[in-house]
Amino acid sequence: MENVYTKVFNLKGYYFTKEYDKKKINKVKVRRVLDDTVLKSFKRGDCNIEIYFEETGKSIMITPDTPRDTVLKYLGEKFAPEF
Repeated sequence: MENVYTKVFNLKGYYFTKEYDKKKINKVKVRRVLDDTVLKSFKRGDCNIEIYFEETGKSIMITPDTPRDTVLKYLGEKFAPEF
């Protein structure tokens, strides 16, 4: 199973979240995570990042195979693969 992180854009900036499945209480918990945590997983190629815009409700899925210009546009230089 691949990890899915969500980058949420709002009027004050952005933050990353991850959903955790709580088996004991059958609940999904959402927690904020650090940029570096997402960066490590993305560079290894074992996660997808969903870009979500709160104002418009628009959502875009970024995978490690996504073209470099799209990664640069939504995630920035440090997430873009080097060629």
